[in-house]
Amino acid sequence: MTEKANASRGKAIRKTKFDTIFDVINYTLLSLLTLSYLYILIFTVSASFSDPNAVYSGKVILWPVDFTLQGYQRVFQEKMLWTGYLNSIIYMVVGTLISTVLTLTGAYALSRRDLPGRDILTGLLVFTMFFSGGIIPLYLIVRSMKMLNTMWALVLPGAISMSNLIIARTFFTNNIPDGLLDAAKIDGCNNLRFFFSIVLPLSKPIIAVIALYYAIGLWNDYFNAMIYIKTRAAYPLQLFLREILISSQTSSAMTGDVLEQELLAQLQEIIKYTLIVVGSVPLLVIYPFLQKYFVQGVMIGSLKG
Repeated sequence: MTEKANASRGKAIRKTKFDTIFDVINYTLLSLLTLSYLYILIFTVSASFSDPNAVYSGKVILWPVDFTLQGYQRVFQEKMLWTGYLNSIIYMVVGTLISTVLTLTGAYALSRRDLPGRDILTGLLVFTMFFSGGIIPLYLIVRSMKMLNTMWALVLPGAISMSNLIIARTFFTNNIPDGLLDAAKIDGCNNLRFFFSIVLPLSKPIIAVIALYYAIGLWNDYFNAMIYIKTRAAYPLQLFLREILISSQTSSAMTGDVLEQELLAQLQEIIKYTLIVVGSVPLLVIYPFLQKYFVQGVMIGSLKG
């Protein structure tokens, strides 16, 4: 019986010709996509370390040409750059912590079937994904709450992303059974203790996914800082990088000497790639530590909706 069962099971999982063709096409496309992203990353780093003339003339294909640190010297000579780095790290850490806590607690509450008015609350929250008051009303609210020129103007207005809330709620609904809470209550566990002692330890993948989404959004955000932050000492890194790029473009446009204008254009070319590397390094450092949980969280969402 066992041999027959194994034989029938082998036939059941045997791939058809169509499955094989699909796998070949799928792996080929994914491999090409991965190689294209990898090439862009390598080229950007190589261009930032290459001679400006080599980058401007298109001689950089994959590896650095005439290795130089000229682009990084130009960028890091800006004294306020380190202030921007520190500000961005603070905004990212504090904002990610607040957003993750609010999202997880809100998502867990909405995942409980015994929550009064759960469907109404979910509908009101989903409504905000499609309709908003706009930038001007939001600015007036931030100003009335005296949050202008403060970190809270960048952290609190967009503290909860509805898409992340739905992802977390779906995770809790599919992976935290109601029977687990009933069993915990029998042992004298209340809802608060159940959430911190049982739910959170079982939710590391989704916590990593949500935290990474929020961290990336806060790190790359410059538009809100442009609106709400007027003091240079409170600028995030992205605004300082924008200033450096604009100043290099302005210097190149204002000079009258053709040779000098060409040299500045060459320098501006490697400054662009240098700014990309400088602005991306922190996230590239963080991601490997969260990769295991991130992949698990994404797969859970794709398999269970």
